[in-house]
Amino acid sequence: MEYGNAPEDDSPARSWLDGHDKLFGTFINNKWNKANEADIPLAPSVSPSTGEVLAETVQATTDDVDAAVEAARAAYESWSALEPHVRARHIYAIARNLQKHSRLLAVVESMDNGKPIRETRDADIPAAVRHMYYHAGWAQIMDTELPNYKPVGVIAQIIPWNFPLLMLAWKIAPALAMGNTVVLKPAPSTRLSAALFADILAESGLPPGVVNIISGDNDMASHLSAHPDVDKVAFTGSTAVGKHLQRQLAGTNTKLSLELGGKSPVVVYESADLDGAVEGLVNGIWFNQGQVCCAGSRLLVQESVAEVFVEKLKRRMDTLRVGNSLEKNIDMSAIIDETQRDRIQSMVQIGIDEGADVYQPKDCVPSDGCFYPPTLVTNVQSTSTLVQEEIFGPVLVAQTFRTPAEAIKLANNTRYGLSAGVWTEKVGLALETALQIKAGVIWVNTHNVFDAAAGFGGYKESGFGREGGKEGLYEYVKLAWKKGGKRKVGDNVKENGVEWGKPRTKPLPSNPLQSNSLGGIPGVDRTPKMYIGGSQKRPDGNYVVPVMSSDGEKLMGQVGDGNRKDVRDAVSAACKAAPGWGKRGAYNRSQILFYIAENLSIRREEFASRIDGMTGCGIEEGLAEVDMSISRLFTYASYADKYGGHVQETPFSGVTSSVNEPVGVVGVVCSDDRPLLQFVSAVAPAVVRGNAVVACPSEKYPLAATDLYQVLDTSDLPGGVINIVTGQSDVIAKTLAEHQAVDGIWYFGDQEGCYNTQRLAAGNMKRTFVCGEGRDWMDREQGEGEEFLREASEVKNIWIPTGESMPGGGGAY
Repeated sequence: MEYGNAPEDDSPARSWLDGHDKLFGTFINNKWNKANEADIPLAPSVSPSTGEVLAETVQATTDDVDAAVEAARAAYESWSALEPHVRARHIYAIARNLQKHSRLLAVVESMDNGKPIRETRDADIPAAVRHMYYHAGWAQIMDTELPNYKPVGVIAQIIPWNFPLLMLAWKIAPALAMGNTVVLKPAPSTRLSAALFADILAESGLPPGVVNIISGDNDMASHLSAHPDVDKVAFTGSTAVGKHLQRQLAGTNTKLSLELGGKSPVVVYESADLDGAVEGLVNGIWFNQGQVCCAGSRLLVQESVAEVFVEKLKRRMDTLRVGNSLEKNIDMSAIIDETQRDRIQSMVQIGIDEGADVYQPKDCVPSDGCFYPPTLVTNVQSTSTLVQEEIFGPVLVAQTFRTPAEAIKLANNTRYGLSAGVWTEKVGLALETALQIKAGVIWVNTHNVFDAAAGFGGYKESGFGREGGKEGLYEYVKLAWKKGGKRKVGDNVKENGVEWGKPRTKPLPSNPLQSNSLGGIPGVDRTPKMYIGGSQKRPDGNYVVPVMSSDGEKLMGQVGDGNRKDVRDAVSAACKAAPGWGKRGAYNRSQILFYIAENLSIRREEFASRIDGMTGCGIEEGLAEVDMSISRLFTYASYADKYGGHVQETPFSGVTSSVNEPVGVVGVVCSDDRPLLQFVSAVAPAVVRGNAVVACPSEKYPLAATDLYQVLDTSDLPGGVINIVTGQSDVIAKTLAEHQAVDGIWYFGDQEGCYNTQRLAAGNMKRTFVCGEGRDWMDREQGEGEEFLREASEVKNIWIPTGESMPGGGGAY
């Protein structure tokens, strides 16, 4: 069958561009500010399909950034104080006006970005509208559904070029709904839909300064993200830039959410509907020319059907239509620019040089414009460059597997964890695979299905934080009791002339150390070792640290001075324990925590006396701390089977299940405040959510934690779930933050430690939970609750279609 031309009329879009004289400035306080000076640099907006310059945009300066942030800060005072219903009405008005101008938005987006008009018209714009409506609802009920939270403040949002309007909408909508104001920076190559959105904001009556839109280069973006009056940065883009932002914002108390790259597997079992899986792959990898962070770019097909499946896929590739973005009957259009096209070609050439086979349909791309053909790469290994590295183009890399266990190992053999697809008609196999793959979104027998009611975001180097759903709201609020405020962090990472994290030589007390004795007979030495893998291990360095009484006169005990080797051993034990512990039933985990509480209560007076002896707090205060620790164990034992997730209410014809999974291996570093209670308050929520923990107790008062060894041993806790390394907290924190097998790190200590922990954690994009301002651990509001459970969980959304005729190819929305 031959398809004739069916071009979209672009005259309304060109009329809109002409109305702005094809020149856009900064949008601050609901006004366009165009440059008058001739030397102000301009950046062209070029159509990838035709090479035509559509318009020019002023490159914002640092002064423009300051003006935009100042406007957002001024507007925040009134916007955050509005009644929820009033904010909801404003966001609702934006949604209505987006709907009214949906066709114009679709055409402008297609011209500027190069994606097919069919995708912008039927997917991107409806999804943007949906996000506005959905979050208008959350604005209305914020006070009742999030009663203990308040807005963050001024939000800097930096969006990519692959979904310019959609990324804008799903960042701005929750920020406004929660009472924040925004400074948004669109991508350098796709600015026009953001400019049209600015016009729609003004038309909708949004108060000046609530949303400000400025365009500029990387230096401008860096100035925006590091601005002292920005309270949160939300970024979608490359992993390399995400790591830079994590380091840049370390220790500043600036909230950060990152949605980064991916190398998403699509697992096709022999039990799959192969024809449906082919259509799913077409949607998964060639939607938007493969320029999608969650593109299904790695095909894992069971060996028994691989040959047949690949032939079906090649035949389908031969029918894909590639052409101008405004043609309504095409499947693929242009790559964003020549730089990206050249990168795709160079990556494919690397694959060829490494021995891969490449299949591309013949003569399928136009001679003019920035196009690249749909591409299938076979004969690759797990270590091949194209298997490991994100290509961000219409290139599918195929491997085979024999068993489900092998498929899961191959799927997880990546530093990314954004999404995955599973194709099989066996429901049990589909769900088991979905639960075992480490990724934030899993599609079963479909692909690229999203909705505002379901969170989107990744594991590992695909970033942290979620966008969409109730889970996405927490990125734009903070607990009401937190004072917050930005902190300045200098480049100097030294304190008292010693590099942070470098082992310090601790002088022994000048008085001889006196151990306990009875009637002149020396007491039996009870020096605790490291607690690793469920047993006590002698410290690698064979050094001990004295623990003195509060008056400094009495030796309370000694503990091992842990080093890097001790931490590595503890992490290794945690890695072995984590998979089995995470698979245990929540009821079983709760029973073990109840048992720990029971055994701690038996030794209540002993622990209270120990706390009093170390801290000098008094026996009554010690008893209060022990009692609160027991209560806290009860709290998290109670939460064990009540925080597993829920079903999301999406328009999808099927079930969208939100599952709260373990983060993995979590490092916990405690300060000296409330040594037993803080330790329990941090370790218990991590453990009850299925994580394995490597914990560093209070450096000054470690015996409160080491006395727990016997409690843990007698409470049926599997070895390796809780590992305790005593010693210098900054040495242990540094090693944990740098360790590639640690998935998250919690640090409670000073500001220098917060800075260094977050800075070093960027090496493998660890999730960090740091607290440098202190908290009242005896206060239930500050010392326990959902905040800790969220930090101990990764949210995975699993999309499962239902019905007699399940949607094989899926659809973007």
